[in-house]
Amino acid sequence: MSFQAPVVIQTVNAAFPKAELSLPHVSGGPSEAADNKINKKIHETVQQLVNSQGSLDDPRAQMIGYYEQKTNEKDYLSLSLFNYAYTGGAHGLTLQESLTFKQSTGQTFTLEQLFKPGSDYVKRISAIVSAQIKARAIDTLEPFTAIRPDQDYYVADRSLVIYFQLYELAAYVYGFLYFPISVYELQDIINEEGPLGPMTVND
Repeated sequence: MSFQAPVVIQTVNAAFPKAELSLPHVSGGPSEAADNKINKKIHETVQQLVNSQGSLDDPRAQMIGYYEQKTNEKDYLSLSLFNYAYTGGAHGLTLQESLTFKQSTGQTFTLEQLFKPGSDYVKRISAIVSAQIKARAIDTLEPFTAIRPDQDYYVADRSLVIYFQLYELAAYVYGFLYFPISVYELQDIINEEGPLGPMTVND
């Protein structure tokens, strides 16, 4: 495939009482319409994270939003949006939402769309995650059986990274639990037209 320059990511700061948010703003992609679509989805997702944290009425309450860029190459952008809020209680809570886009169209991808139709990606990924849980001796809250079909993920360094929210798999002390899986381990079921396809090509 022909080389495509990465999109430009700039940080935009937004603030309201007790809250400071830093969000990514995308420009310089193949299509201005696609850039706008990407930015709209980012703003919507940031707003959803803010709403999910609940009220900031507690006098000690605070909220901080930030992001991490994971992939910005080969017509794909993958990033994670974080929102930390303290709303009272023993400690604050951080939420994470990841988005993976096709830069030229602004399309987003669910986990299922990364794989060929009909492929049992849940079973394949669950087996790999289960092996990593065992190898890393992670003390899960409940015995792990399988990922959700729409499990949280991002794409980074030729890997699919599956992750779990705080308390979803293990106690708070573990934080976010990440399970990187090489794209080559899943190559036979990857949808070549999706974000993982170009990551299997050594160029």
